[in-house]
Amino acid sequence: MGNKDNNCVFCSLDGREIIAQNHLAIAFYDLYPVNQGHTLIVPRRHVEQLFEATFEELDAINRLVFEVKELLEDKYTPDGYNVGVNVGRAAGQTIFHLHIHVIPRYKGDVEDPRGGIRKLKKSLVPYKKEGKGS
Repeated sequence: MGNKDNNCVFCSLDGREIIAQNHLAIAFYDLYPVNQGHTLIVPRRHVEQLFEATFEELDAINRLVFEVKELLEDKYTPDGYNVGVNVGRAAGQTIFHLHIHVIPRYKGDVEDPRGGIRKLKKSLVPYKKEGKGS
């Protein structure tokens, strides 16, 4: 379905176990997981970045995010999740086929998880301390 890039690792998964799928997207475990259960969701069509996907593809991907969350709940019982996407080289994208990360989080997997993905880079404005604002 759709266009493929023969040089793209996500266009030819080479035996990776697909854990969920629909007509426009597939989900599989990340080969380099941050935590147990770290999953990637990709469109079947070769699309380099989030903003190039169709709304139909984005809907299919979002539906898999929720399906994958249920699978991970049953298998790993995480305490939380980080869900995200890197768009462009400056944002850390290294594989140029759109992929959404669903990363289960567990109590104690880092010393202080406050700030979540905000900890990627120092804020331009100091982040408010817990209990002193939003």
